[in-house]
Parts: sequence; structure tokens; C-alpha cells
Amino acid sequence: MNNLGRSFAGVALVTGLVATLAACSAAEPTNVADDCTPDYVFSTIESGTLTVGLTEIPPFSYTDNGDATGVDVDIVSAFADANCLTVDYVPVTYSAAVPAVESKRIDLTIGDWYRTAARSEIVNFTAPNYLDEFSVISETGITTVEGLVGQKVGTVEGYLWVDDLRTLLDSDLQVYPSSVELKQDIEAGRINVGVDAFGTSLYNFGDTDYQVTTVAPDERVLATVEAAQTGFPYTQDNTDMGIALDATIEDLHASGGMVDILEAHGLPASAEKVGEPRLIE
Repeated sequence: MNNLGRSFAGVALVTGLVATLAACSAAEPTNVADDCTPDYVFSTIESGTLTVGLTEIPPFSYTDNGDATGVDVDIVSAFADANCLTVDYVPVTYSAAVPAVESKRIDLTIGDWYRTAARSEIVNFTAPNYLDEFSVISETGITTVEGLVGQKVGTVEGYLWVDDLRTLLDSDLQVYPSSVELKQDIEAGRINVGVDAFGTSLYNFGDTDYQVTTVAPDERVLATVEAAQTGFPYTQDNTDMGIALDATIEDLHASGGMVDILEAHGLPASAEKVGEPRLIE
């Protein structure tokens, strides 16, 4: 997610769940065979179980009819299968997720997390999973940053591009606490253009008359020049688990499995081209 602590959510589950982590958790059905041999040996908070903080940000991680689903859930499932683990999904808010990892109440958290230098001081990050691209929601199909000028534009607090858009658009920019409020104001006509993560935009507007587009690189909004890499924040001293996580992610990239996962959730194959690992400063 962003470098500052993005707070979006697509579903109401997010609110007020932090204080009851254990009470609200739900383990996936146990499918681990008795003779399962893990690819790697490492410790978890609960032996044999991977405890995962689930944020609500479709299509990356969310609940559907009570089941965890999304891009990040599929990646975690591949990791758990390779290492003979049952997964226990615990609902968390964005503001509480990283502290929950830091305090070792969960092994890791999922939900389109941006790999940032600030977060890496308190948690570890896996290798990059995929890119999170800047996208525009409009009726006309805007494909340039210049096309935003003169429009009533909305975006979500905490994204990398917010400060650049404030400089570019000044009072024509409205910043919302989450994608939910952004979507509501676009549909109500209070703003006529939205800027959000590409996957989230497709999830919210893919079946509407609005067009979801990426834009040409423009130095005035640096997020259009270099998209953010995402990864899973995990407990800082569990380097053995990190090695195992990175191995699964490397395998998915090499085998084409990451592309399959992205496309299964409506995201472009181009998001798999993460390049060399980097942290957002």
C-alpha cells in the first residue's frame, strides 16, 4: 500500500475489528495431508498455522460470503500449500495491521501493501508480488496527467500520488478516507474524475459506463513514472519464514503462476513485471 498508511476499504468489515483479532479469526479448512513435507522449516506464531491479517481491499484481499479471497489470498494459499500450513485469516484495519505484525499477534498481513523504507524499519517485507498502478476513472477515458487539469478530481488519502496531485490540482482535488467515499461521490456526480489503484478501480467501476485507464508517464506525478511494488509485511525477526515466502513468490513469477493469479482477479499481466526489489523512500 502507500508510504503513509493507506486506510481504504471496499467493504464495511474493516471498521472496529482491531481489538478482537483472535475472536474474529476464522481458519481455512484443514487440507494438510498427514504425510505432507514442507519445502522449508520455520516457526510461526502458532505451530502448523499461518496467522494472516486480512484487510479489505478488493480485489487484492477481501471477504466474499465469509470466505477470504483475492490476489493476495491466492499467493498466501500457494505458500501455505508448499509448507504444509493451515491459514487462519484475521480481519484487521489498515491502521492496525502493521502494528499487529510488529507485536507478533499475526505472522503477516495482506492487502496490496507498498514496500516502503519507513515500514521496513519495524517489519520485514517479502520480495515484490506485483505492481500497483495509478489509474483514472472517468467518462471520457483520460490517458494523460494533463487531462486531469480543470476537472473536479477525487482520490484516496495515503497514496503516493496525493501530494503531487495537490500541487497540480490545488482546490480541484478532493481527498477521501477510502475508495468507498470516492466511489459514492463519483456516482453522485459531486466529482467527475477519480484516481485510485488500478485493481480497485476495475473492481468498483469495471461493469459501469465509466472508463478505467492508466496514463502516460508524467514527471509532475511521479507515481505515473514508476509504479509501486507491493509485498507482504511479516515479523521482523522471522528471517526463515521470509526466505520461504520469497521462494514461493519467486516460483510464482518464474512459472507464470503470478500472471494467472492476477488475471483471475481481473488485473493485467503487466503488473507482474516488478523489476528489481526497491523500497519507496
